Amino acid sequence: MLAFPNMTTAAIAFDRVTKSFDGGRVRAVDDVSLDIQPGEFLAIVGGSGSGKTTLLRMTNRLIEPDGGTISIHGEDIRTTDPIGLRRSIGYVFQSAALFPHMSVGRNIGVTPRLLDQPSGQIDARIDELMDLVQLDRAQYRNRMPHELSGGQRQRVGVARALAANPKIVLMDEPFGALDPLTRDALTEDYKTLHQKLGLTTVMITHDMAEALLLADRVAVMHGGKLLAQGTAADLEKADDSYVQDLLRTPRRQVERLQSLLSGAAR
Repeated sequence: MLAFPNMTTAAIAFDRVTKSFDGGRVRAVDDVSLDIQPGEFLAIVGGSGSGKTTLLRMTNRLIEPDGGTISIHGEDIRTTDPIGLRRSIGYVFQSAALFPHMSVGRNIGVTPRLLDQPSGQIDARIDELMDLVQLDRAQYRNRMPHELSGGQRQRVGVARALAANPKIVLMDEPFGALDPLTRDALTEDYKTLHQKLGLTTVMITHDMAEALLLADRVAVMHGGKLLAQGTAADLEKADDSYVQDLLRTPRRQVERLQSLLSGAAR
């Protein structure tokens, strides 16, 4: 497991990373270099097939890169045990991906149990995390995943990702399947957790508005390439047409909504 010894270097560094599939005919990630600083919230935006999820999965060695280097706090992940690496990094899936045969409490405690932590310590951690993600312990601890709403399952997924006190959390379109009200509440709650716990978060999303509202910095991928990165103001200056199209989408949505609301008010 990574010890995260040097907090002055990038939390995650991609250096000319490449990954191909289908015998090399499909270049999913094409020469990507990107540094993510400790405590930063980075959103990676792009359409289907842009390479963003492949890049995320290479970060904890769910997929191995063909070329380039990925480092966590200065340590090349190829020198680490992949299982230990994954237990050191929180991962939140789009559908929460809870174990259906385990209760909420047991789902949250999976990684601490794999790390052979004492049962009393695990129970205390489960209670702490349920409070943190705002799930009532008495009401939900012994419920099964099928008894939860989509938002509640995702809160359990976030709690499970945080159970082993990771410094880094990877999120693969974690809020996309939720209804708008639940999505809004959960995104705000996670941003608060990110800041409170001093996490480094990398979130994959296809929604530019969500990325701009949540993240400190946004990276745009298309066709396996990193086209632009930075704040909203930085992206505004990008000369790439795809980046500008993505930026125009939330603007058009706001304009349409304002038009509809002003028409309804008349």
